[in-house]
Amino acid sequence: MGFIIPINLINKWHLFQTGDNNLYQLFNLWLTIMLVTAFICFVVSELSHNYSQVDKVWSIMPVVYSWVTLSFYPSSPRIWIMTLLVTIWGIRLSYNFYRKGGYSLLPWKGQQDYRWGILRQHPVLNKGFRFTLFNLFFISLYQNVIILLISTPLLLASENYKKNLTLLDFLTILFMLLFILIETKADNQLHIFQTHKRNKIIPQGKFNSSLKNGFLSEGLWHYVRHPNFTAEQAIWIGFYSFGVAASGQLINWTLAGPILLILLFAGSSEFTERISKEKYPGYVNYQQEVPKFIPFIFRSKKRKNKLSEI
Repeated sequence: MGFIIPINLINKWHLFQTGDNNLYQLFNLWLTIMLVTAFICFVVSELSHNYSQVDKVWSIMPVVYSWVTLSFYPSSPRIWIMTLLVTIWGIRLSYNFYRKGGYSLLPWKGQQDYRWGILRQHPVLNKGFRFTLFNLFFISLYQNVIILLISTPLLLASENYKKNLTLLDFLTILFMLLFILIETKADNQLHIFQTHKRNKIIPQGKFNSSLKNGFLSEGLWHYVRHPNFTAEQAIWIGFYSFGVAASGQLINWTLAGPILLILLFAGSSEFTERISKEKYPGYVNYQQEVPKFIPFIFRSKKRKNKLSEI
């Protein structure tokens, strides 16, 4: 997969080069923005030892790509819709990152994801320049490539900017808004839980059991272990549908974005859960009773009772 994605991008670059000049210029601008952003993230993270620089731009760059694309194709209703939806998603996610302390007036400061510190101590990465190379190629470059790829339905919509809106477009609008709301609910529940946990408050009622266990297992976390991750993946799978509507192709080259995003979340959640199992004795039982991303449609009464005991 890692080799296929660059080849696909190179192939599309040649197609854009021989086609619409606007599209070729737009694609080149996207690549320039992505490479400059990745370079800045790498330099700042190396100088500050704060490796959450890509985390800071994760909710910003798709918005940038969207508005840049709209400036090239301002007459396209589909691109307007896509841009507005991505902007809503980006503002909400940026606010959530801000309230967790991720942003600072000094851009190289702000809260760092605790997992980077743990990963930096891994025996494979803590020698010589290994973590520096990991930071360059995975944290800074690869993650920025994924951000670009999940945004590529905008390029497919640009390639077909004269195509009329379809029923699929309107269904995708509803789908994305639904999962933006679910992600908002999940993030709010997690924020309340973490605030109570940090302040050592165990109120009666809301999240009482979770606070005693040390990890959130109530609210949306009663149904899946990572409802915020589920919603985020669903949002970008939905975004892919705009490219399907524009091109008429159910399977097209922009599918690389959601596939790589799903793989990234699979790895990230696996690493997070290994840490949680070491910290919280009850987490293994929680894993056994609650699915990771997709909720059980039918859950037996016995399973429900067992879950309530966690």
